[in-house]
Amino acid sequence: MYNVPADFINEKKIWETIEQNLNPEPERIREVLAKAAEMKGLNMADVAVLTCISDPEMLGELFNTANTVKETIYGKRLVLFAPLYISNLCSNECSYCAFRTTNKEIVRTVLPQEHIAREVKELIGQGHKRVLLVAGESYPKQGFQYVLDSIKTVYDVKTEHGEIRRVNVNVAPLAKDEFRQLKDAGIGTYQIFQETYHRETYSKVHLGGKKRDYNWRVWALHRAMEAGIDDVGIGVLFGLFDYRFEILAMMQHINELEEKFGVGPHTISVPRLEPATNSDIASHPPFPVSDIDFRKIVAIFRLAVPYTGIIMSTRETAKMRRETFALGVSQISAGSKTNPGGYEEEDEISGQFSLGDHRKLDEVIRDVASMGYIPSFCTACYRMGRTGQDFMDLAKPGDIRLHCAPNALSSFKEYLQNFASPETIEVGNKLITDSISGMSGLAKQRAEKLVKRVESGKDDVYC
Repeated sequence: MYNVPADFINEKKIWETIEQNLNPEPERIREVLAKAAEMKGLNMADVAVLTCISDPEMLGELFNTANTVKETIYGKRLVLFAPLYISNLCSNECSYCAFRTTNKEIVRTVLPQEHIAREVKELIGQGHKRVLLVAGESYPKQGFQYVLDSIKTVYDVKTEHGEIRRVNVNVAPLAKDEFRQLKDAGIGTYQIFQETYHRETYSKVHLGGKKRDYNWRVWALHRAMEAGIDDVGIGVLFGLFDYRFEILAMMQHINELEEKFGVGPHTISVPRLEPATNSDIASHPPFPVSDIDFRKIVAIFRLAVPYTGIIMSTRETAKMRRETFALGVSQISAGSKTNPGGYEEEDEISGQFSLGDHRKLDEVIRDVASMGYIPSFCTACYRMGRTGQDFMDLAKPGDIRLHCAPNALSSFKEYLQNFASPETIEVGNKLITDSISGMSGLAKQRAEKLVKRVESGKDDVYC
């Protein structure tokens, strides 16, 4: 099945939908925005309409609607994580990536388990509670077992400052039995990017290695979900092809997963091409995405799939990251390094791509909190089994906020007490007080109780 063409990505249908919805009248745009405000999602024609917005007034209405939907569902929470690169070995030849197999300008590194443990200790010492484990698409002599061993190492590290409570994974597409092993290893979310859904472009930028097989990659989330992984992450690399096409193709992929499994992706990532060592295409994207269009992409996804998390990485500058919080972003990386061993010894030349935001975790948290957003290190849903369809059953009627808001505040308080600088403590404690004051009912009762438990010296409390 998984070597046959993925007919759920229908390029002809995508172009027809774009053509049929070019130059929409303001009335049509407002009709779509009114539908989006109901937080039941949008169809492909609706999404195509939103991709055509260029008028400043209409853009303002799009952004305001996205902000309303984001805050209604997620409140002021922003979940934080860090990528953990364990290897930059790769057997693929992806023209946009520094890890590609023929690139001789980077130092190839495979972290032994003891070095991974040191990296994890460094991240824990900064205050992180969740990591995204990343590896190039080739492994040392242990093969895929290297990834499984690395996950175990991350979970096994315990320090006086705590431990990593959730490991998400971004590795090469796997066979179904390997996905089962990944599930048994206790991962949170399995994340994979198609890079581009446009088949011709895909073949042009993937010049060698197993990644040349478009179908094997695009069917990966089917295999993962059939293997029991109900939280999956999806994404494309914006700049390789027309962003309108990529958005609608991703909507087709999401619709396919929802139809087959009853639930779509847990997260969507929206990376743009950034410079990478010895890669001309990375520095000169064939379809560059402007800052205003990038903000539009975030807002459209928030309205199209309102209950799906949107991830913003440190590829983007601090300024751009701030601007997207209000448009739909719900998760951000912070203090990131993209080379193996980078938390112990940074080597940006050997990283996967250039970073736009180089700030340390504490500085990012202080900035986020000063904007009124609550930095969350919560991992309760994963540990309580609120994943996949169970999560959506709580999210869509709004019940998940009775858990998320209190847990965000208690995990933030834990960070402030154990890791934060004096400046961040001052900003953070005021935000917690103000946030609880603005709450009511059961959510407020839970928040007060959990924060008091943390203040009394108890870590890792959640509901």
